[in-house]
Amino acid sequence: MAKLPTVADPTTLSFAVRRKVNVIHAVMLRDMRTRYFNHGLGFLLVSAWPLCHALILIGLYSFTGRIAPYGNSLFVFFGTGLVPTLAFMYISRFMSISLLMNKPLIYFPSVKMVDILIGRALLEVLAAFLTVAFMFGIAMSLGDDPFPLIPLEAVYAFLASLFLAVGVGILCGVIVMFASFFMNVYSLSLIVLYLASGTIFTASALPEQVGYMLSWNPLLHCVEWMRFAYYEGYDDRLLDRSYLLAFALAALCLGLTLERLLRGKMLES
Repeated sequence: MAKLPTVADPTTLSFAVRRKVNVIHAVMLRDMRTRYFNHGLGFLLVSAWPLCHALILIGLYSFTGRIAPYGNSLFVFFGTGLVPTLAFMYISRFMSISLLMNKPLIYFPSVKMVDILIGRALLEVLAAFLTVAFMFGIAMSLGDDPFPLIPLEAVYAFLASLFLAVGVGILCGVIVMFASFFMNVYSLSLIVLYLASGTIFTASALPEQVGYMLSWNPLLHCVEWMRFAYYEGYDDRLLDRSYLLAFALAALCLGLTLERLLRGKMLES
């Protein structure tokens, strides 16, 4: 009698991994085609929106003659705030509607809700990296130096921003499946988070009590971490890396736990 393959069988695990990769890849391709003019090149628009957002804001402040609080480049100063902030906003927002927008896929036995969330996360993270590349190219074309003082810290700050965005995005995506109005609530709350993140100002220059209140916003720590990596002598007293990473991890674990516990109810709804 032939021996049935077990879970520990390398062949079985290899097949399962390949199948999971294929499903996520298919979800990503569907997202790219349905959202961007039925063509893969339309994916470039994912990077175009945050890039235009950053360029318009920087252009307005440059036109008013504002001087960068740190460094010699207004473009680089605002870029250090906008890169982590916009990465968080766009990734978490589009992930929050990923399950709702791809609900028909859930009824295919081979497609799990986590596959949809992972596919959307990978797509948005890739777009965030493209946005950073475009920002670097524009800064160098303007004669600015976009390279950080401490490169490794800048990488950590950007990765922490992505981690926070994915964790919050998964949590919001599950909530939206039960309460679609939360999609609008979260979109409006992003405006508040944006204004309180220190993107367009230096949070450490504010009065101590105001700075303490703003420090409850995890996005503020992404911006402070990035600016710490760029500027020598930057006042980083508000920066708390542990709080940022703990918040991101808690959001991710809570989102995945709710998805697992409420999966059946989401399918029924």
